[in-house]
Amino acid sequence: QVQLVESGGGLVQPGGSLRLSCVASGSIFSIFAMGWYRQAPGKQRELVAAVTRGGSINYADSVKGRFTISRDNAKNTVYLEMNSLKPEDTAVYYCNARILERSGNSAYDYWGQGTQVTVSS
Repeated sequence: QVQLVESGGGLVQPGGSLRLSCVASGSIFSIFAMGWYRQAPGKQRELVAAVTRGGSINYADSVKGRFTISRDNAKNTVYLEMNSLKPEDTAVYYCNARILERSGNSAYDYWGQGTQVTVSS
């Protein structure tokens, strides 16, 4: 059984910074891509940033230059450093990882429970 646990959300003023963390635990054989998605009220969930095991990174245009994704493979952890936050960044942020379990033959996508990020003065 695999679990993703996020931390680091909260309330921040415009222009401020937050750092999100997500740790994967359980019967993990290998983790492929890891990433962050977000969902604002009344909107669809969207990709924010993703990083492959080899380090290839993809960002949504709306966060390029402000957000930085990184991962620590030894700790099964992915981070999202968010700077110059704007009110439109307000959303629930979800961690995602494609994981092959020790007992599995195929990799599947797993999701965290979500962490609220609110940017407001």
